[in-house]
Amino acid sequence: MADKAWFKDWFNSPYYHLLYQHRDENEAEQFIKTLISYLKPEKGATMLDIACGKGRHSMALAEMGFDVTGIDLSEASIAEAKLDESDRLHFYQHDMRRGFRINYFDFAFNFFTSFGYFKTRREHDSAIRMMADSIKPGGILVIDYLNVHFVESQLAPIVTTEVEEVKFHISKWQTEAHFFKQIQITDQEHSAPRHLYTERVAKFSLGDFNDMLSYQHMQIEEVFGNYQLGHYNVKTSPRMIIVAKKMQEKLI
Repeated sequence: MADKAWFKDWFNSPYYHLLYQHRDENEAEQFIKTLISYLKPEKGATMLDIACGKGRHSMALAEMGFDVTGIDLSEASIAEAKLDESDRLHFYQHDMRRGFRINYFDFAFNFFTSFGYFKTRREHDSAIRMMADSIKPGGILVIDYLNVHFVESQLAPIVTTEVEEVKFHISKWQTEAHFFKQIQITDQEHSAPRHLYTERVAKFSLGDFNDMLSYQHMQIEEVFGNYQLGHYNVKTSPRMIIVAKKMQEKLI
């Protein structure tokens, strides 16, 4: 059974950073540039990067001239990110299930499926509340999530990859409500595979996000299906990138 707080320790693990260090950062940076071109924020706009990791994308936003704050649960990631702090770039260790700042930011971002990890719907609702509360009325929240229906059809059950003489044995499966990824390693110190963690991501649909966001007085303005901001197709799009606006007044 998956650890109820697998993400807390796994995201702090050196094996996590080793396994995912070769993610396509060029694609990620191009996505952020494309997104900013679409959103057209004013120079100096305040931005919150939720689950920012080591802050690479927060740094990119700051370099574009925005006032950026990054938050993440991982103490190790924030410690590294803080080395690059400046007068317009700040980092804090923070749990997204708890309030951070109220009506403060012009924009809030949750990139690269950095959501859906919690055990209960109440915890996910708390995280959405934190995101919504953090932005000003009229502000914009962008949530970049996997497209459940696409991933369901593309799931590869077993993958083995080697990074710097460490072999990662990755098993994937799904239930009606979640995707799972179990990670085992074999390294020079251990000849037999050792279990590390089991990642778990909730199968949230666009309807689920609409419900969670509406409850926090957010209205979905646009949905994109890939990092080029192409049309969202429920069956064929790899991503579900939601752009939501905070209502000026609470809905009755």
